[in-house]
Amino acid sequence: QVQLVESGGGLVQPGGSLRLSCAASGNIFTINAMNWYRQAPGKKRELVAHITWGGKTNYADSVKGRFLITRDNAKNTVYLQMNSLKPEDTAVYYCYGDFPPYEYWGQGTQVTVSS
Repeated sequence: QVQLVESGGGLVQPGGSLRLSCAASGNIFTINAMNWYRQAPGKKRELVAHITWGGKTNYADSVKGRFLITRDNAKNTVYLQMNSLKPEDTAVYYCYGDFPPYEYWGQGTQVTVSS
């Protein structure tokens, strides 16, 4: 079993920044990739950013140039640095981990962008 624990959400004004963290713990043998998803009220969950444990990344078009996903292999932790936040970034952000042969989700952390 693997646990994913997210932290770093909160309330921020438009144009501000937040950094989310997701720490994986438990019976980890292999990590293929870890992702950040988000889900706004009334909307489907969407992929925000993806990183393989080799370091390849990709992003949703809506966050390119503003968000940066990184990982710390030694700590089994992935980060999402979010800059120039907009009200439309408001959502619950979820961490996802691909730990073969299983997949895991974190509990989610609320990000609210509002003045």
